[in-house]
Amino acid sequence: MASDPDKAPALRLRNVSKTFGGVKALQSVDFEVRAGEVHCLAGENGCGKSTLIKIVTGVYTPDPGAEIQLFGEDVAQITPTRARAMGIAVIWQDLALFPHMTVAENIAFDEMVGTMPRLAFGGRYKGRVRAVLDRLNVPLDLDARLGELPIAQRQIVAIARALMGDARLVFMDEPTASLTQSETDALLDVVRNLSAQGIAVVFVSHRLAEVLDIAERVTVVRDGKLVGVYPTEGMTQYRLGELMTGAQLEYTVTARDRSDAEPVLEVEGLSRGGEFHDIDLTIRRGEVLGLTGLIGAGRTELAHALIGMTAADAGSVRLEGRLVRFHSIREAIAHGIAYVSEDRLSLGLIQPQSISDNTVISVLGRILNRAGLISPERQSELVRYWINELAIKIGSPEDAVSTLSGGNQQRVVLAKWLATQPRLLILDSPTVGVDVGARAGIFRIVRQLAEEGLSILLISDEVSEVMFNADRVLHMADGRIVGEYDPRQTDVPELEARIYA
Repeated sequence: MASDPDKAPALRLRNVSKTFGGVKALQSVDFEVRAGEVHCLAGENGCGKSTLIKIVTGVYTPDPGAEIQLFGEDVAQITPTRARAMGIAVIWQDLALFPHMTVAENIAFDEMVGTMPRLAFGGRYKGRVRAVLDRLNVPLDLDARLGELPIAQRQIVAIARALMGDARLVFMDEPTASLTQSETDALLDVVRNLSAQGIAVVFVSHRLAEVLDIAERVTVVRDGKLVGVYPTEGMTQYRLGELMTGAQLEYTVTARDRSDAEPVLEVEGLSRGGEFHDIDLTIRRGEVLGLTGLIGAGRTELAHALIGMTAADAGSVRLEGRLVRFHSIREAIAHGIAYVSEDRLSLGLIQPQSISDNTVISVLGRILNRAGLISPERQSELVRYWINELAIKIGSPEDAVSTLSGGNQQRVVLAKWLATQPRLLILDSPTVGVDVGARAGIFRIVRQLAEEGLSILLISDEVSEVMFNADRVLHMADGRIVGEYDPRQTDVPELEARIYA
């Protein structure tokens, strides 16, 4: 059900500020969510969204002068315990669940703790757990170990756990970042179900299309300040991106005709059982070739075969005219192929290590001194060059890479691979978890690299990304290339219609 504008809000904040050591993370922000409303909180990484959520949930105390009202009650001070007791729940991106426990144990965990031994759990709580899942209209095996479930079902477990605690206001932080399109659609149906039951949902996502699909209103925060509150009806992704960044973003086709350039990568009849079949494609010098389609179409599996992570069963790959067959990533790197994985956190970076170490990890041989040890001077020079070249915003090169925003982490990944001086760069979903402003910056770098002669395979399930940034676009479905498009002769709605048909 749609929220009633005349209803008292589930949450009302007035004049909320938060200062950390002289830095204003939030400045006099107002925020309001109605019962039964799906409301989006939008802004770039570092704009203050998480700080606002942590104030509402009692993790942070706001600066003096803030006014907080929850479910019609003025609240002088919120603690995490009181927030939970009042029906506030947060589903963070990492979900905070227990992989070795069962579905039922995860859902009922907050009520189990301190009340009874786990051995006596089943008879007392299973009926309530199943009732909660019935409210969501989602069947799950209560005895399944959580770690055996796909991420989409773990999201449902996290939501059910919130409902088990009688949640009336649920914050969802990037809930679809790791989901396929079909899983995303199913989750959005669950969110609509919550709204129909009168539960207020605050939805945080970098995927602007789904924001406009699911939310009734959107509150935009930029640099810790409130930009405004807008109805999603009539709002476009482009306008929302401009509100979030404060800049006019470029959404223009940049395709160029590279048909006269020499081929760098030629793939013929490449197949791998159960993953992809009879793949033919050519990438020319300085060309950006887009590869799109539904998640599960075989795009990442194809990338893994090209980079030597897996072996194809049939077909051939030529690099600058020479037949190649890689048995490892190391061999592919040596031949001039670089790969930016879609899984930045576990495959792209070593999070606890420094920005500097992450940048040089692929080229350690180039920064050794005569004694065979890493030269601090050579490392510093190389790191300084790429930080400047890619405009990476950092404190110190020795800071852990985990301290950076998603956009700057992705630039470090690019730096790591560009330092290998590749001939072909494979970008697999390079903007996952990256806000709209940082995305624009990354694609400016991509286009500049192509202009300098680097060949690029750009893989993305967001059609607009390949349409606006590639010279040609291939559509992959069920492991096969089923269409080729010139962005200058088609448009995003037409290609989306074919992909989602």
